[in-house]
Amino acid sequence: MSSSSALSRLANLQKHFHRTQQGSKDNIGRGHVKIAPEVSNALSHGRAVVALESTIISHGMPYPQNLETAKEVESIIKENGAVPATIAILDGVPCIGLSNEELQRLANLGKKAQKTARRDIPHIVATRGNGATTVSASMFFASMVGIPVFVTGGIGGVHRHGENTMDISSDLTELGRTPVAVISAGVKSILDIPRTLEYLETQGVPVVAYKAQEFPAFFTESSGCEVPCRLDSPEECAQLIHASIKLRLGAGVLIGVPIPKEHAASGSLIESAIQRALKEARDNKVTGNAETPFLLARVNELTGGASLAANIALVKNNALLGAKIAVALANLRQRKSIATCISFKSKFGSIVLQFRGHALNMDSDKGHGGSAL
Repeated sequence: MSSSSALSRLANLQKHFHRTQQGSKDNIGRGHVKIAPEVSNALSHGRAVVALESTIISHGMPYPQNLETAKEVESIIKENGAVPATIAILDGVPCIGLSNEELQRLANLGKKAQKTARRDIPHIVATRGNGATTVSASMFFASMVGIPVFVTGGIGGVHRHGENTMDISSDLTELGRTPVAVISAGVKSILDIPRTLEYLETQGVPVVAYKAQEFPAFFTESSGCEVPCRLDSPEECAQLIHASIKLRLGAGVLIGVPIPKEHAASGSLIESAIQRALKEARDNKVTGNAETPFLLARVNELTGGASLAANIALVKNNALLGAKIAVALANLRQRKSIATCISFKSKFGSIVLQFRGHALNMDSDKGHGGSAL
């Protein structure tokens, strides 16, 4: 065993003991979820994992396009060095990571699976129902098991005319209280983007634009709203996420990724379709959690399928960047763990192992004892 490998394993061992010392606080709920073996193995070894929602599968697009897209997104994450963990509730059991059979089942269920936000979790579990998790529910479960990076298409936000209706997505309050980084193409453009960004500021959520000065608008590259933070690489994103977690700020991080230029739909075409869909929603009294699926489906019809194609493209693009960020964050955590003093207590006393930066130069082949670790 090489010294670097031994040190890496010690770093992960230190994390294990740290969690145990924290008591039930860090482990609340973990016995009530099913974690896929490959996800569990990656987490226990400090490797990169990317959480994924399931509402996009059940409510975002028709079968079999939903299943094909879900598999393609997971493949992109795997190809870029991370483990995908699609989250859903099946027969009342929250699942972190789905098998091919479970993905197939969820895709077939479609809208028969209940759209599940944080508030809906207890009911779905208690009644042994099937739930497709939204951003808020997916963030909750990701945080529960220690997955710091989550990829979605676009987050919810303040609905248009929200100042009168108070219709504000629970995604925003979840970002304010759950330390998970959300990689998205911004806020869905059917919503009020300026008010959404104001609300996120109130919640203390760092908002980042990736390689851009303005926050993206889901179907289009820019919303016209400037953001306080621009980052230009996965490594920079990982540094920000790591800092937020280490400081125990308690909030998530929102990283807005513009849709690739070649897939960006015409802004005027999309906006015209949105305005028409909004009017139809009001006329038909479509409200609550039924409004967003209705609007997205109607916009897709009015644009001749252009918006759905754009939606699929941006999700794949987000998955690509999300995997790279997760890998960069995992690598950063490993380096930080090894370079810092590793201390843990056993029930027989205190054992302290110290590794400073210069100690990493030891060579197990020259008798420095690295392999003995």
